[in-house]
Amino acid sequence: MFADRRDAGRQLAEELLPYQKEDCLVLALPRGGVVVGYEVAKRLQAPLDVLVVRKIGAPGQEELAVGAVGPENVVVWNWDLLNYLRFHPEDLENIVQREKLELKRRQEAFRGQRPFPDLQGKTVIVVDDGLATGATARAAIQAAKALRPGKVVLAVPVGSRSTANDFRQDVDDLVCLETPVQFSAVSQWYEKFPQNSDREVIELLSSAWRQEAGQSPSRPN
Repeated sequence: MFADRRDAGRQLAEELLPYQKEDCLVLALPRGGVVVGYEVAKRLQAPLDVLVVRKIGAPGQEELAVGAVGPENVVVWNWDLLNYLRFHPEDLENIVQREKLELKRRQEAFRGQRPFPDLQGKTVIVVDDGLATGATARAAIQAAKALRPGKVVLAVPVGSRSTANDFRQDVDDLVCLETPVQFSAVSQWYEKFPQNSDREVIELLSSAWRQEAGQSPSRPN
């Protein structure tokens, strides 16, 4: 188990050290992924940014991701789960539109007027705090690929073994510290797994961006 997301980020960063030699940047998924990604970017001395995606929850089971939306108008569906639940994307159009609005709000909250980084030719390390169904990460990867990076790496502390294996053909590298066969939730692999706030995400991003600009602010607690 990991003590918390920061502990997971520090451990994950050690496995990613070979990428320190490349022109890389860390794209973290909010909210929890930003906490992990902050530690990764700090250890690699790489730029940190945020890639906002939103889960499409099943009606009546909002935590069950049947798909996700991301930047560049990306919409990804978990077709196996949709078919099992007997839903069609048209049935979920209201949820999709709602999540697109929330995605836009979060982008504005987290990024303000800051332009999105140029990914072309770079090694992009997409970081989250764990992989369950993988719908959110899949949307993030497709959104990143649309901006023509040189390489896409998916890095997570823990993930379902079957889900992690599904991703190996979609990315140039997958770094996942723990891939248990029996996997019910990301939270079960953390001693502390609080819900992070928008404010925490903004503070971490602001700190990373100030450091990138050459300042030396105190690290957020």
